[in-house]
Amino acid sequence: MSVSSVKLGSFLPRLLSSLRAFFLIPEPNDLDFWFDNTELAQLHTSTAVPTDMCIDVQTWGDLLLEQYASLLSAGVSIFGQQVLHRRLRTGLDETACAAQMARVKALTADPEQLAALDRACQPLRRAQTEIADLLFGARTPKVEPPWTRYVGVVGPIFLTAVAVTFVWPLAWAAVAISFATLLAIRFRYISAAERWDTSMESLQHLLGVCSALGARGEPLLRPFRELHARAGQINRSLSRTPLVALIPGSQEYLDWFMLGNVRHYFKSVSRVQADIAYLRECYLLIANLEADIALARHVLATPEVCWAERYDGTDIALEQVVHPLLAQAAPLSITLAGKGAFISGQNGIGKSTLLRTIGLNLVVARAFGFCYARSAVVPTRAVYASIQNEDSLLGGESLYMAELRRARELLASAEGPHPGIYIIDEIFRGTNHLESVSAAAAVLDALAAKGVVIVSSHNLVLAPLLEHCLT
Repeated sequence: MSVSSVKLGSFLPRLLSSLRAFFLIPEPNDLDFWFDNTELAQLHTSTAVPTDMCIDVQTWGDLLLEQYASLLSAGVSIFGQQVLHRRLRTGLDETACAAQMARVKALTADPEQLAALDRACQPLRRAQTEIADLLFGARTPKVEPPWTRYVGVVGPIFLTAVAVTFVWPLAWAAVAISFATLLAIRFRYISAAERWDTSMESLQHLLGVCSALGARGEPLLRPFRELHARAGQINRSLSRTPLVALIPGSQEYLDWFMLGNVRHYFKSVSRVQADIAYLRECYLLIANLEADIALARHVLATPEVCWAERYDGTDIALEQVVHPLLAQAAPLSITLAGKGAFISGQNGIGKSTLLRTIGLNLVVARAFGFCYARSAVVPTRAVYASIQNEDSLLGGESLYMAELRRARELLASAEGPHPGIYIIDEIFRGTNHLESVSAAAAVLDALAAKGVVIVSSHNLVLAPLLEHCLT
């Protein structure tokens, strides 16, 4: 294969990609990228406030909410996954939940529209990096120094000085100074520019879909219509000109000698900074729509789902409830009125599974308004779990110390602004029987005075001690 054919083979894809970006045409194939838990939680981390009634980290792990979120988010981009994560962590108030239920029901009532919107959102799955931190968090672009607007003149000065050396040898001093300046600017900003380009690719996928949805006529997409034209303008301004792709290798020369990538970095940072409020609005509209699409698909594919009756109380009624992660789950019914519950029994009969089933359904009802049951009446209070306390050799924490630490966290939440429902498995199993009974009775009694406790234990002596607050 000749060198010219190799250059042509690499040149054509770059030219086509640049033209697609310029004319806002999505790439032809879809890709799914893997994101870690920190990236999935970034929207929640960047927007949460201390007064939110959030699911804490241990409850998230104990109730297997990470695995449940993965079940919901199959075929969903990082944007929709971040919104699903935030809804699970913070829950929705009655107004927001009713609006979400109406949107999801409208989508489930029209499978053709659901499929069309799902296809329209597929280009979002090409986003390789999360941008919630960029739009809402610590990475929000800051004002660059005033001198950065003049970096474009360094390259021409260098090239002019090189040309002048043929008639004036003293111009080599200008060559050295300008070349040193080029290197200093390049090495100072090249890494930031490369990271920024990756973020801009994700942002452009977002803007491209926002513009495309704004051109559609469905009533559900009415909020996108006002964003349509501006999304296209910003998208084009964030693209580097496709003309450089006409000459193979020109991109690299422009980046080296004219600081093309650094100049584009400064230009696009200024554009994002100027339009940050608009970009946040675009992000939230797109991400919430994609999350609604994922929920509608899930509801249609899951026969066990029912719309829950939510209220601000403590009683729980779940009829024929199952755990969505458990294949061929045997449905159970549980009703708690005025008291929590004490559960005991031999190992392996499903006590932990029952606790996780109740806890996950309560969280899902708070976040999405449905449960995996025939019918459900559930409170909208915060949910706290203590199921998987373990000793840590590296952390220097025994099982008993881990249980004490978690107990202090639960007691602090009970005294705080959001006491809720406490799901506890095998409380204080890391110490002797006497200390286990006395500590468990004290902690459970204090928690039950402020919220609802559902606990499992082999210590049957706890049952009469807690009969006044637990069934």
